Amino acid sequence: MRLALFEPDIPQNLGAFIRLAACLGVPLDIIEPCGFPVDDKRIRRAAMDYYDLAAIARHASWAAFRRVHLERRPPGRLVLLTTSGATAFPDLVFQANDILLLGRESAGVPPDVHDVADIRLRIPVQPGARSLNVALAAAMVLSEGLRQTAGFARAL
Repeated sequence: MRLALFEPDIPQNLGAFIRLAACLGVPLDIIEPCGFPVDDKRIRRAAMDYYDLAAIARHASWAAFRRVHLERRPPGRLVLLTTSGATAFPDLVFQANDILLLGRESAGVPPDVHDVADIRLRIPVQPGARSLNVALAAAMVLSEGLRQTAGFARAL
């Protein structure tokens, strides 16, 4: 299983993703451009001392990410977390090679990225609530995906 961030806006959230990926042993893909200058110093500050523990791959664009992970990927699916998803989070059966894609905090992902996703996953929230923080949503979904696929055992 992998985490992928589409053009993140907030450096602190990127830091949270790096910590999450490092602690759970899951590769992290950062799809640029980001909404902030991405230099090692800024990322390291946001990720604290977890940066060197994380397996991070940076991609210059959505097209570059697609070439690497979607056109030549092993069996698995691109699972987009989105507030407009048709599949409710509790109903999904995960596969070990799934890629969990999360969009920009301010705008999600554009329609062409939505169209490529195999699954559009929605976390049900209370009426009147728009959405969870993107890093919290990732932690919830990734944890359940790892639980279902015995991924926690592989991380130990």
